[in-house]
Amino acid sequence: MTFSNMPYISVIRSTVVALVGLSVFGCVSLQMPPPSSSAETAEKLRAANLAPAKTGSFLVAQGTNPDLDSKLGGLRGSSLTQHLKEQIIADLKAAGLYDPNSGIVIDAQLTDSMVDAAIGTGVARLAARFTVTRAGKREYDKQLAVDAKWESSFVGAVAIPMAMNQYGALYKSLTAKLFDDADFRKALKR
Repeated sequence: MTFSNMPYISVIRSTVVALVGLSVFGCVSLQMPPPSSSAETAEKLRAANLAPAKTGSFLVAQGTNPDLDSKLGGLRGSSLTQHLKEQIIADLKAAGLYDPNSGIVIDAQLTDSMVDAAIGTGVARLAARFTVTRAGKREYDKQLAVDAKWESSFVGAVAIPMAMNQYGALYKSLTAKLFDDADFRKALKR
């Protein structure tokens, strides 16, 4: 071995460490922090003069792989549709707009959920079709999506937690996009 080969050995060693890290983390369950509302979202909801609502069914969209609800980038975890539902409930409760007896029902179908902690640039996407019914009549039906990109590390022990944080933040971004949607606000107008 010559000194000129040393940088290559270092790169190979780092790559092996990263791959081992990815395989170890691949066995771990997906754990996201419990949903919580941001002060900005709660304030926007309060100022919008909306009627209280409740959540209905949150499912994986028909024709979509059912694994979309429990697997993410090879990680297994709890229900992602339930996490989206709990995020909406947290936001509505923070604004004093959640009423389990309301005649206004928000439903959703998860249509896309992915995260990739690729070396260089990580990407994540979350999309759902939301509907609002008022007294049994559909008032809103729209698919919304949010994306994230970030500089990702080549070290799995760094890249994977960073990717999960980026992906987890998409739930707040998606519900904020829903609450900012003019048609959604019209459907929940007092």
